[in-house]
Amino acid sequence: MARLPYADLSSPAAQPLVDRIVAERGSVLHLYQMLLHSPPLAEGWLGFLTAVRQRCKLDGATRELVIMRVAHLNGARYEADQHAPIALKEGLSQAQVDALAGPVDGALFDARHLAVLALTDAMTRQVQVPPPVLEAVRGHFGEQELVELVGTIAAYNMVSRFIEALGIHSDDQRS
Repeated sequence: MARLPYADLSSPAAQPLVDRIVAERGSVLHLYQMLLHSPPLAEGWLGFLTAVRQRCKLDGATRELVIMRVAHLNGARYEADQHAPIALKEGLSQAQVDALAGPVDGALFDARHLAVLALTDAMTRQVQVPPPVLEAVRGHFGEQELVELVGTIAAYNMVSRFIEALGIHSDDQRS
């Protein structure tokens, strides 16, 4: 159960953003129901995460690999629940999605994925990234994609920390 009640989606302050979220995403997920306590924060969050998920050059499979790994490392089950179907749609196998919850099985991932997962683990667990970890990733990405990869890892650490701090769960009652 969430630690705060979800925002009133019918409030005049929230309504324009609720309409936009529904138009862009189909529904107002629990994350946005909580964020809508602060429409300015919700609006900024929506713009930023929409850019990360839909406007970057980074491929969808890599993006979802990162999101799923961050969710599991941070114990953010809601985030993992929301992104597992997307990860499968973007081309990850069910075995790969399942493996992201524990120690990385090198047999399931190629060298590029392993380098991405090492970077994700370093950024999530230690914050500081050892130079060899970053150099391994640089061998697989151009500068724009590398920046987008690092930004995606950082963004979804933000998401999981917000979700976990406020106790947002998939089985919470909707507004």
